[in-house]
Amino acid sequence: MHIHLFFDLLSYAIGAFFSWKIFNPKQHLINNEKLRYLYYTVVIIGAFIGAIALGTLNTYFSLENKSIIGKSILGAIVGGVVIVEIFKKIMGIQGSTGAYFVPSLAFGIALGRIGCFLSGLEDYTYGIETDSFWGYDFGDGIARHPVQLYESAIMILFFLYVLWRYFQDRDYFEKYIFYQFILVYATQRFIWEFLKPYETIVWNLNIFQLFCIALILYALYHLKPLTDY
Repeated sequence: MHIHLFFDLLSYAIGAFFSWKIFNPKQHLINNEKLRYLYYTVVIIGAFIGAIALGTLNTYFSLENKSIIGKSILGAIVGGVVIVEIFKKIMGIQGSTGAYFVPSLAFGIALGRIGCFLSGLEDYTYGIETDSFWGYDFGDGIARHPVQLYESAIMILFFLYVLWRYFQDRDYFEKYIFYQFILVYATQRFIWEFLKPYETIVWNLNIFQLFCIALILYALYHLKPLTDY
């Protein structure tokens, strides 16, 4: 089994454990069971389409081989958010419905990025060349920023924050933790993208950074009530 696939499966399994056993999804905002499972189906479809679409779009802009099909966790998040917001609008659902996905997302991304790091150059998630002492040689004699580990570290810290928030204030957790996750993930991802060798599209920003900006604005809009919390 490929190391990346192993870490992906491990992150899915542990993430599912956190979401289903510890953060009981039956406390979900959507009380109707059939509607809740339809919601889960919609999330999976949106995340899958987004992951493939944005990942492939980036490989098209950044690699010589334009036929490679990519996948991206950022794309999965974007796809999930877009399709869920449409679903909520159609069904008349108000408020955040993503809180109980956050623990598995944060921990899963942290673990998955370790898999990306161990996959080396073939994964195409490494950083640009650096003279820093922590630069890592993936086997071609060039020390690069281990951006996969940067992202992993941020997500581990955020996961610990999620745990604290869950046990500290359940109401706050359910209302705001998903949007805080979006804000933190998109912001740190926007920064790390400057350390990656991807082609820029406009304003010296790559395709991922443009979508990060959209997610940041989305999160800030939904976090406005926090000023009065």
